[in-house]
Amino acid sequence: MSGSESRAQAVHQITNREPTAVKKPKSLEKIWATDVFTLVKMEEALSKKAYKSVKKTVETGAPLDPATADIVAAAMKDWAMSKGANYFSHIFYPMTGASAEKHDGFIISDASGKAITEFTGSLLIKGEPDGSSFPNGSIRMTNAARGYTAWDPTSPAYIMQTDNGATLCIPSVFVSWTGESLDKKVPLLRSNAAMNEAAQKVLKLMGEKEVATLNSSCGAEQEYFLVDTNFANLRPDLLLAGRTLFGAPSAKGQEFDDHYFGAIPERVQVFMQDVEERLYRLGIPAKTRHNEVAPGQFEIAPYFEAANVAADHQQLLMTVLKNTAKKHGFTCLLHEKPFAGINGSGKHVNWSVGNATQGNLLDPGKTPHENLNFLLFCGAVIRGVHLFGPLLRAVIASAGNDHRLGANEAPPAILSVYLGSQIEEIFDKIKEGEISGSSESEIMDLGLSQILPFARDAGDRNRTSPFAFTGNRFEFRAVGSEQSVTGPLIAMNTMLADSLNWIATELEKELEKSDGEQTPAVIAVLKKLMSEHGNAVFGGDGYSEEWHKMAVDERGLKNIPTTADALPALKSPEVIKLFEETGVLSPRELESRFEVYAEQYILSIAVEAKLVIDIAKTQIYPAAMRYLSDLAMASASMADMDIELENSTAKTVAAEANAMMAAVNELSDALGKEDFASEEEHMQFCANDIRSLMDKVRAHADTLEAELADEAWPLPKYQEMLFIK
Repeated sequence: MSGSESRAQAVHQITNREPTAVKKPKSLEKIWATDVFTLVKMEEALSKKAYKSVKKTVETGAPLDPATADIVAAAMKDWAMSKGANYFSHIFYPMTGASAEKHDGFIISDASGKAITEFTGSLLIKGEPDGSSFPNGSIRMTNAARGYTAWDPTSPAYIMQTDNGATLCIPSVFVSWTGESLDKKVPLLRSNAAMNEAAQKVLKLMGEKEVATLNSSCGAEQEYFLVDTNFANLRPDLLLAGRTLFGAPSAKGQEFDDHYFGAIPERVQVFMQDVEERLYRLGIPAKTRHNEVAPGQFEIAPYFEAANVAADHQQLLMTVLKNTAKKHGFTCLLHEKPFAGINGSGKHVNWSVGNATQGNLLDPGKTPHENLNFLLFCGAVIRGVHLFGPLLRAVIASAGNDHRLGANEAPPAILSVYLGSQIEEIFDKIKEGEISGSSESEIMDLGLSQILPFARDAGDRNRTSPFAFTGNRFEFRAVGSEQSVTGPLIAMNTMLADSLNWIATELEKELEKSDGEQTPAVIAVLKKLMSEHGNAVFGGDGYSEEWHKMAVDERGLKNIPTTADALPALKSPEVIKLFEETGVLSPRELESRFEVYAEQYILSIAVEAKLVIDIAKTQIYPAAMRYLSDLAMASASMADMDIELENSTAKTVAAEANAMMAAVNELSDALGKEDFASEEEHMQFCANDIRSLMDKVRAHADTLEAELADEAWPLPKYQEMLFIK
């Protein structure tokens, strides 16, 4: 079957598809966390002593007695088997950004050959996957393969239900035999510990008597596209690269702004409801769903949770989205830019810090100028972004995210902080050496008796800022939709820990000078902080050329457009020092991450380039040749009847086909280059030479798509994939 016939068949199958049966929604109370081994379930299954021990570990990170682990393991096994699980798996998060799992059965045999079930504390605590088969940045060699997974009690175990059965999944860390982190969870837990230690110092200097363990929180908004699988299966680029490498713009895109928050298509809403039920069973608090800006694009947002649990849940959410989409005849695209010319997808990470005694320390309250704890923690964030902007850019760097950052659809690649007019006004006054009130929220009265007046926020929102304060948290808007949230969380927690340590040192000095008077001491510390780091605060249009020039030329901020430019920040002395002094990552662990992420970037570009060559040579060029042949036959037939046909289309198709193949040959030659002095040089070659040649091939191919007869084009088109559901 030709490509054009396959397209026609795909459209027929989609438009004649039987509607997905709508299940009666189950009440939230009945399904919430039914597949999670929660503290509530532990309290029912464990002795009081064992339960108290586990609860303390979960809430404070205190060590767990190995004897208690045996008790937990037995209860966990009984619960899992009652849910139909005969296998368990340590779930861990290697540096691929994906989840990894190895399934082991509860079954063993005794001396008589009888099969029995067993799950001990030692099995719960430790597993042993191959440490050299995952990306590790030379920490493990092929002949030194041992690695360990170890249970993380602070993230609850759960049952993953599939059509093929149920598996007990145990969130775990992944380390090498020599003790280095090979995963994303270990440094996240360390960063939380470093932040807690530094925050405790500041709060105690501020006179807080009782200070519970602090934790960061995270709520990650997930954007995604849905494409019917009939179309996706005809697009090798979507299947292997997650994005379209070719595609002329649809006559209609997002210019009418009619998709954003529009009525959710019926088929998509059925999918969303199925996703939400699965998430609720896994204890993931999905709260918001809606159409996003681009056609075919949607968003799901959970309520915030403790950062470690939220990171695990985010990985689960992406898995559930992809798996559930298949059941509904969709392919879920999490790539940051699956379609050119329309908005890409991000993952806005809402981040805050707090505890049980002081609450959310990034909540300004009704009188933020009097909330000294808030001002100190907010100031710490400002300092962190200013000092470690390149690090923040590096942890959201990927081949996919390069397509978003800096465009007028996503935050710029310059890291700055938006505070909102109210908080910015307070910090401006602090810079002058005083703390006083600022503009307050007003009542919004629309002059309509039937519309009740409501309070207007004291500050507006700024969607052009990469790092924006949004009322009681910061929103890191530049994170890519396909990325793990752990990298950003690790960076934010660690830079906050560093800034809080600096504040604690300075605050102690100023308190001595002021005889213990807190307000003048806080003003003095924050005045110094703002004079040194206030350049990171910007409340204007982050898309504007004026800001780009001002940021770089006047404020000394860095514009870091590509992953090739961003990743070397992981090798900078200041970043190495940051992670080493806070104990989050050793120099060797940090270097391994640079190597892994650089390799992933190079490999991603190489896969895309190979696909460009393959699709151009085996699908687009043959289609152009067949169309030219048809035009030539038609022209000859008409000439026999003394009818002369206009031949500009044939000339254009021939010229574009030849130019495309010339660009393909250039790209193929470039891919063969191997003599790079360093990974940095190789990445720059990919970012500049390979990508530009790919764009060159695409430009000719997309022109051909607009010239060939519709039935002659072999690939599903943008207007089909985006609008036919």
